[in-house]
Amino acid sequence: MKVDSPNDTARLATDLRLAVGRVTRRLRQAHAVGDVSLSGVSVLARLARDGSESPTSLAEQERVRPQAMASTLALLEQRGLVRRSPDAADRRRSILAITDEGRAMLAERRSESVQRLAVVLDGFTDAERVALASALPLLDRLAERL
Repeated sequence: MKVDSPNDTARLATDLRLAVGRVTRRLRQAHAVGDVSLSGVSVLARLARDGSESPTSLAEQERVRPQAMASTLALLEQRGLVRRSPDAADRRRSILAITDEGRAMLAERRSESVQRLAVVLDGFTDAERVALASALPLLDRLAERL
Protein backbone atom coordinates (compact mmCIF):
# COMPACT_ATOMS: atom_id res chain seq x y z
CA MET A 1 0.00 0.00 0.00
CA LYS A 2 1.29 3.42 -0.98
CA VAL A 3 0.91 6.11 1.71
CA ASP A 4 1.44 9.43 -0.04
CA SER A 5 -1.67 11.34 0.87
CA PRO A 6 -3.81 11.97 3.95
CA ASN A 7 -6.46 9.64 2.52
CA ASP A 8 -3.85 6.87 2.17
CA THR A 9 -2.74 7.44 5.77
CA ALA A 10 -6.33 7.33 7.01
CA ARG A 11 -6.90 4.09 5.10
CA LEU A 12 -3.73 2.59 6.60
CA ALA A 13 -4.88 3.62 10.08
CA THR A 14 -8.28 2.00 9.49
CA ASP A 15 -6.78 -1.22 8.12
CA LEU A 16 -4.25 -1.42 10.94
CA ARG A 17 -6.91 -0.92 13.61
CA LEU A 18 -9.07 -3.65 12.10
CA ALA A 19 -6.21 -6.14 11.72
CA VAL A 20 -4.84 -5.61 15.23
CA GLY A 21 -8.37 -5.82 16.62
CA ARG A 22 -8.97 -9.18 14.91
CA VAL A 23 -5.69 -10.63 16.19
CA THR A 24 -6.44 -9.42 19.73
CA ARG A 25 -9.98 -10.81 19.68
CA ARG A 26 -8.82 -14.20 18.41
CA LEU A 27 -6.16 -14.45 21.11
CA ARG A 28 -8.73 -13.44 23.76
CA GLN A 29 -11.14 -16.09 22.53
CA ALA A 30 -8.51 -18.77 23.07
CA HIS A 31 -8.58 -18.28 26.84
CA ALA A 32 -11.11 -19.73 29.24
CA VAL A 33 -14.07 -17.76 30.52
CA GLY A 34 -13.15 -16.23 33.87
CA ASP A 35 -9.51 -16.00 32.87
CA VAL A 36 -7.55 -12.86 33.69
CA SER A 37 -8.43 -9.93 31.42
CA LEU A 38 -5.97 -8.45 28.96
CA SER A 39 -5.58 -5.42 31.22
CA GLY A 40 -4.82 -7.76 34.13
CA VAL A 41 -2.26 -9.65 32.07
CA SER A 42 -0.69 -6.35 31.03
CA VAL A 43 -0.35 -5.29 34.68
CA LEU A 44 1.14 -8.66 35.64
CA ALA A 45 3.61 -8.46 32.76
CA ARG A 46 4.63 -4.93 33.78
CA LEU A 47 5.12 -5.97 37.43
CA ALA A 48 7.10 -9.04 36.36
CA ARG A 49 9.32 -6.97 34.07
CA ASP A 50 9.72 -3.72 36.03
CA GLY A 51 9.18 -4.76 39.65
CA SER A 52 6.86 -3.40 42.32
CA GLU A 53 4.81 -0.28 41.61
CA SER A 54 2.16 1.89 43.22
CA PRO A 55 -1.41 1.74 41.89
CA THR A 56 -1.08 5.36 40.71
CA SER A 57 2.10 4.61 38.80
CA LEU A 58 0.55 1.52 37.21
CA ALA A 59 -2.51 3.52 36.11
CA GLU A 60 -0.26 6.14 34.51
CA GLN A 61 1.92 3.57 32.76
CA GLU A 62 -1.07 1.59 31.50
CA ARG A 63 -2.84 4.82 30.56
CA VAL A 64 -6.04 4.03 32.42
CA ARG A 65 -7.99 5.89 35.07
CA PRO A 66 -7.07 5.18 38.68
CA GLN A 67 -10.56 3.74 39.28
CA ALA A 68 -10.11 1.23 36.43
CA MET A 69 -6.70 0.25 37.77
CA ALA A 70 -8.13 -0.18 41.28
CA SER A 71 -10.72 -2.58 39.87
CA THR A 72 -8.11 -4.56 37.91
CA LEU A 73 -5.81 -4.73 40.93
CA ALA A 74 -8.63 -5.84 43.24
CA LEU A 75 -9.36 -8.81 40.97
CA LEU A 76 -5.68 -9.72 40.69
CA GLU A 77 -5.27 -9.45 44.46
CA GLN A 78 -8.39 -11.52 45.09
CA ARG A 79 -6.95 -14.30 42.90
CA GLY A 80 -3.61 -14.12 44.69
CA LEU A 81 -1.73 -12.95 41.59
CA VAL A 82 -0.47 -9.73 43.17
CA ARG A 83 0.37 -8.78 46.76
CA ARG A 84 -0.12 -5.36 48.32
CA SER A 85 2.20 -3.98 50.99
CA PRO A 86 2.74 -0.56 52.53
CA ASP A 87 5.30 1.71 50.88
CA ALA A 88 8.34 1.90 53.17
CA ALA A 89 8.89 5.57 52.26
CA ASP A 90 5.24 6.65 52.65
CA ARG A 91 3.06 4.35 54.75
CA ARG A 92 -0.09 5.96 53.31
CA ARG A 93 0.72 4.51 49.89
CA SER A 94 0.67 0.89 48.88
CA ILE A 95 3.00 -0.99 46.58
CA LEU A 96 1.98 -3.97 44.49
CA ALA A 97 4.17 -6.89 43.50
CA ILE A 98 3.50 -9.97 41.42
CA THR A 99 3.28 -13.22 43.38
CA ASP A 100 4.69 -16.61 42.42
CA GLU A 101 1.14 -17.58 41.41
CA GLY A 102 0.97 -14.49 39.22
CA ARG A 103 4.26 -15.36 37.54
CA ALA A 104 3.09 -18.93 36.91
CA MET A 105 -0.25 -17.78 35.44
CA LEU A 106 1.53 -15.22 33.25
CA ALA A 107 3.96 -17.84 31.94
CA GLU A 108 1.12 -20.26 31.20
CA ARG A 109 -0.94 -17.62 29.44
CA ARG A 110 2.04 -16.45 27.38
CA SER A 111 2.88 -20.00 26.49
CA GLU A 112 -0.65 -20.68 25.20
CA SER A 113 -0.74 -17.51 23.11
CA VAL A 114 2.79 -17.99 21.79
CA GLN A 115 2.05 -21.60 20.85
CA ARG A 116 -1.13 -20.59 19.07
CA LEU A 117 0.68 -17.84 17.15
CA ALA A 118 3.60 -20.17 16.32
CA VAL A 119 1.28 -22.78 14.84
CA VAL A 120 -0.31 -20.17 12.60
CA LEU A 121 3.04 -18.59 11.66
CA ASP A 122 4.34 -22.02 10.58
CA GLY A 123 1.89 -21.72 7.68
CA PHE A 124 3.46 -18.46 6.51
CA THR A 125 6.34 -18.31 4.06
CA ASP A 126 9.82 -17.28 5.20
CA ALA A 127 9.37 -13.95 3.42
CA GLU A 128 6.05 -13.33 5.18
CA ARG A 129 7.59 -14.08 8.59
CA VAL A 130 10.47 -11.71 7.80
CA ALA A 131 7.97 -9.00 6.82
CA LEU A 132 6.07 -9.46 10.10
CA ALA A 133 9.31 -9.40 12.10
CA SER A 134 10.42 -6.20 10.40
CA ALA A 135 7.12 -4.52 11.32
CA LEU A 136 7.45 -5.27 15.06
CA PRO A 137 9.64 -2.25 15.96
CA LEU A 138 7.18 0.00 14.16
CA LEU A 139 4.23 -1.53 15.99
CA ASP A 140 6.02 -1.08 19.33
CA ARG A 141 6.73 2.57 18.50
CA LEU A 142 3.12 3.06 17.43
CA ALA A 143 1.87 1.60 20.73
CA GLU A 144 4.16 3.88 22.72
CA ARG A 145 2.90 6.98 20.91
CA LEU A 146 -0.81 6.22 21.27
